[in-house]
Amino acid sequence: MRGSTLLRGLRDMPAPAPARAARLASLSPSLADDLKRFERDGIQTELVEVVAASLRHGCTLLVHLEYGDRRLPLTLFPAQRLVHCPLPLAQLLTLRLTQLFVSSVEPATLAPPGDDAAAAPNERGFFGSLDALSWELAMRGARAELLPEIPAQAAYRVPPGVALQGLTMTGTLASALHQLRRKATNLKGMASWAGFDRERAMRLLNALYLRSALMATRTHPAAGNDAWG
Repeated sequence: MRGSTLLRGLRDMPAPAPARAARLASLSPSLADDLKRFERDGIQTELVEVVAASLRHGCTLLVHLEYGDRRLPLTLFPAQRLVHCPLPLAQLLTLRLTQLFVSSVEPATLAPPGDDAAAAPNERGFFGSLDALSWELAMRGARAELLPEIPAQAAYRVPPGVALQGLTMTGTLASALHQLRRKATNLKGMASWAGFDRERAMRLLNALYLRSALMATRTHPAAGNDAWG
């Protein structure tokens, strides 16, 4: 994707409205409470946390994002594992994901697509894979710590039979996934793998969790060998 093409796409978007706190009052109480855990000074900031909440509750959400001086609406469809955006997903993922911030969250206004429309653009934008978006947000986004649902003192593995469709893994990441399929390990063990440190290990665990491909247990013998404190 040429940089000039990306910049033209951003320039065509409307200028942002003033940032405001997430509109939690219009959401279900359980979802609102979930999102409040991630607020900073009354404002939701990280998209991966909203995606995680949307997946946990199975709620379609309209997320207003800020990227520099531009606003970008994003609709999450967890049941269909789809996302809708004015930009094609491939173009969205060329942005610096660490600089993509959430200004507000509200119930989705866009209806889920039918099977024949899910892969095609419409007059309002493009549909893409929510799995692909969540993986990239976990691996390259602003959050470098474990999501709250993932215990830090545990043994982790990829359950047998889980297929990570749509991902092409090479190098140290492919090796890490192979090891997680073979046996359970803890965070300290993962951080010692080639090409890994503690942060990259936590990002991979977040990515697997968002793909429903992570099993974590506190009772496995390896869970007690993490001396990070």
